[in-house]
Amino acid sequence: MVYLVIVGEKLENFFKNKTILITGHTGFKGSWISKILSNWESNVIGYSLEPETNPNLYNLLKLDTKVTSIIGDIRDYNLLKRVFDEYSPELVIHMAAQPIVRISYTKPHYTYETNVMGTVNICESIRNCDYVKSFLNVTTDKVYENTNKNHSFKEDEKLDGYDPYSNSKSCSELVTHSYNNSFFKDMDLSCSTARAGNVIGGGDFSIDRIIPDCVKASIKNEDIIIRNPYSIRPYQHVLEPLFIYLMIIQKQYKNKDYAGYYNVGPDDNDCITTGKLADLYCKFFNKNNENKIKWINKSDNGPYESTLLKLDNQKIKDKFNWKPVWNIEKSVQKTVEWTKMYIDDKNIIEYTDKQINEYITTIKRGE
Repeated sequence: MVYLVIVGEKLENFFKNKTILITGHTGFKGSWISKILSNWESNVIGYSLEPETNPNLYNLLKLDTKVTSIIGDIRDYNLLKRVFDEYSPELVIHMAAQPIVRISYTKPHYTYETNVMGTVNICESIRNCDYVKSFLNVTTDKVYENTNKNHSFKEDEKLDGYDPYSNSKSCSELVTHSYNNSFFKDMDLSCSTARAGNVIGGGDFSIDRIIPDCVKASIKNEDIIIRNPYSIRPYQHVLEPLFIYLMIIQKQYKNKDYAGYYNVGPDDNDCITTGKLADLYCKFFNKNNENKIKWINKSDNGPYESTLLKLDNQKIKDKFNWKPVWNIEKSVQKTVEWTKMYIDDKNIIEYTDKQINEYITTIKRGE
């Protein structure tokens, strides 16, 4: 695949010195993408709430010294619009969200305000300016109406997420579609959405996520508690979707034909159960480790979550001549390697750069 061989160099050259607004820059994915872009000498403008956890990847990577960080609520349109007016970004990636399914059951109003009206505020800010040329709204694999059948969702299927989080992201998609049809298509602007799968990787300390739960148990030398070991999800390393986001932003900037609505997930054979993911984590963590860890099945009778979720990624493969780079085993291995460096108090900034460079090297080799 020709594009894979040269994607790292082309992206780096494209983003150098460009001003890009990243909402949700203090989060897990936001921190990784901010690190990539700062390495490429982009002018990164971050807009987000303070990091939600302590520790958190944003502070571990000392990103405040690398990006222009505005602490603000995505629900605050006036502040957001002032940021647009002050910095005039050419590129925008919207990732700010309330991203946890279980929290959406306890805070549905906040979830809808953040995920729906936050999207309206971003789209309205873009509508009222003439400098944004490429916009990507990152949603989720959970936007589809899911009946738990053994089926990989395609982009043209019904959007109707079940729980407040998933449904609010379905609404976020529809808001973006409406703004695109009503306003953006008549502007010098390309707009896409990316429906991403479940991401894993070093530096995720969020609540109610499987890998952070594994990490916390590893640090405490405790059993890992798995609530739904038989649930199937499209797990992928965080670098997989981030490089696709950057590729979409770059390609549609130059050619509107690349704008669209895309599933961003692994191949079907890398969609595995939560139990299998925990197996892989324990396998790599226990290697050369004196204290062995294991996981146990222990339901907490929490709210409903879908048991089976897969994405059909053929559209983005065909459109961008792309394929996944790190399979699920490699993704977990890299996650554990990062985690062990963190536990051993090694230089986590250098190691994060090392993993980014390893990923780009793999792309260039076309592996």
